[in-house]
Amino acid sequence: MTTTDSERAAAELARGVVEARLGACVQVVPIRSFYRWDGAVQDDPEWQLQIKTPAARLDALVAHLREHHGYEVPEVIATPIVGGNPGYLSWLDAETAG
Repeated sequence: MTTTDSERAAAELARGVVEARLGACVQVVPIRSFYRWDGAVQDDPEWQLQIKTPAARLDALVAHLREHHGYEVPEVIATPIVGGNPGYLSWLDAETAG
């Protein structure tokens, strides 16, 4: 998962991730974020990207996001997939085979 500051930036990141086969699917959701940055509490609209990828592609995905993200310190958080629809999980693996 990562966040960015505009719908356009989110779409560019999402498309780049899927085109590079680093994620099989990226869902983009508008959110509102509260966080501390530069010594002050911020309140900003952001777009959250939920990226579906197998653990074996995580390092390459993180490297891609760090290279193409517009933030100085982009949020990149991985949550393990511990189960799910076997057909979907097979599709995820096939679409991210590099």
